Amino acid sequence: MVSVKYVPSRIFIEELARYLKENVKEVQPPEWSLYAKTGSHKERVPDDPEWWYKRCASLLRKLYIHGPVGLERLRVAYGGRKNLGHKRKHFSKAGGSAIRKALQQLEVAGLVMKVEGNGRVLTPKGRALLDTLAYNIFKQMAAERPELVKYIS
Repeated sequence: MVSVKYVPSRIFIEELARYLKENVKEVQPPEWSLYAKTGSHKERVPDDPEWWYKRCASLLRKLYIHGPVGLERLRVAYGGRKNLGHKRKHFSKAGGSAIRKALQQLEVAGLVMKVEGNGRVLTPKGRALLDTLAYNIFKQMAAERPELVKYIS
């Protein structure tokens, strides 16, 4: 069975972001998303106007692969090096508000649920959505590369 792990992440996240934008009404970028940075290590706001949907798609993929994940682990995963001028660059966590609001929207959509003491995990509906999308993407890839057909079951 084809899983999210077998599909290139960039392709999968773009397709899932497109699906979330078109089909899931609960996932909408907040009004501040055009003006806010994603963390203190960033110098500017994201250039892509669709970054909210891509972040939600990326969060769903991380929850699928890494299981129950809390907000602090996600802040570390989306963090980066902070440019301090001539001083050494140090790691800085990503902002928690954007991640938290995205997870709350995905909870309202029924794709994610909170697990007591362990963070958040995908619901069966969310897991089915990601598996179906991964299968469709892999099927398109197999049409271009016939050697991948044997992995579709």
